[in-house]
Formats: sequence, C-alpha cells, structure tokens
Amino acid sequence: MITEERMSVFINSFDPGNTPFLNELEQYAIKTNVPIIRPQMQSLLKLLLAMKKPKHILEVGTAIGFSALLMSEYGPEDAEITTIEKYEKRIPLAKENFKRAGKEKQITLLEGDATEILKELTGPYDFIFMDAAKGQYIHFLPDILKLMPEGGLLISDNVLQDGDALESRYAVTRRNRTIHTRMREYLYELKHCKELQTDILPVGDGVTVSVKL
Repeated sequence: MITEERMSVFINSFDPGNTPFLNELEQYAIKTNVPIIRPQMQSLLKLLLAMKKPKHILEVGTAIGFSALLMSEYGPEDAEITTIEKYEKRIPLAKENFKRAGKEKQITLLEGDATEILKELTGPYDFIFMDAAKGQYIHFLPDILKLMPEGGLLISDNVLQDGDALESRYAVTRRNRTIHTRMREYLYELKHCKELQTDILPVGDGVTVSVKL
C-alpha cells in the first residue's frame, strides 16, 4: 500500500462502512483472494459519485461486481451502469451478485475483451472507472477519451503498482517490467493530454482523477 500503514488504519477507522451486502461481498473477496478496490478507494469513489451525480457510468474490470454494486448503491438511483469483464470464471458470480442485490436491471455486464468492446460503445459516459489489467490502460485510453463528454470524469485505480511505478525499470522483477513501462506511459499521457486535467493521488494503491476539458 502506498499510504503509510499506520496512517491508513487511522483514516479508515472513521469510515462508516458500506451496506451489509457489500460488507459480505468484501469479506468473500478477501477470503478468496479476489482483487477489489481498497477502503480508501471506496471512500474516494463515494465522494466523487456524490459530487458528480453521474447518470451514465462505465466500468472497465468487473471482477465479482463489488465496485459496480458500490457505484449503484452510492451513485444516483437512476444511474445506468455498464461494466466490462473478460475473465470467464468471474462473470457468473458477478451476475449472481447483481441479482442478489436487486441491481440486475441497473447494471449491464458486457462479456469480452475491453479492447474490442470499447471500440463498439457509443457513450457518452460521464463517469468512467478503470480497474482492469494495468498494462492495458494505455491501450484503452484513446477509446475512453472518445466516450467522455466535456466535464466527464475518468478514475483509474492501482496506478502506482504497490510502489513499483516509482522505481527504476531495472529495480522491478523482469516479469513486471512491461506493465511498469506501460503504466508510466499511461501516467505521462494523462498528465500531458490536452483534453484532460489530471491529478495523481497516493490513495490506496494510487489513483488518477481526470476531467475532460
């Protein structure tokens, strides 16, 4: 975790928590080693949802549906959420979780590779949450930009890679070097893109918040 552990524990101690179903889902994810957004990221997402009040939300990376359900719970009641997942083993579980929460009509799950699906979407989406394979963020960006209206938000999670992004390419393990390079390229593009205003925040495992100009 990027934020110093003692500080994180202190900050999280004030959090009122989520709904019982989300708490149950979070515990399941922890026990089964399914990656979901960390508590500080959850808190930031709730804040941004309250500020933006988006009507059309796009998520890249569903996993078991935790963050989509969190956005449906803490975003506007009439918000429409589209989420993309290609890992076949998690798709049925995500769909079942949407059904159990009574959110299957509000959340649409698109099955397949986001690289292809994003090209087919028309949007616009005023709130986009990126939480998929980190090495693909840079490849998703051109299509993401086309789907964002003026004032739209793009939130990208896990951009600091447990601190690896700060290190030299040769300080990370060989198998992580491609992801390391691509994430640095992604951060550079976000900060230098004339269409976006972006800040990089040391929240959880690192997050970027970008506004379409």
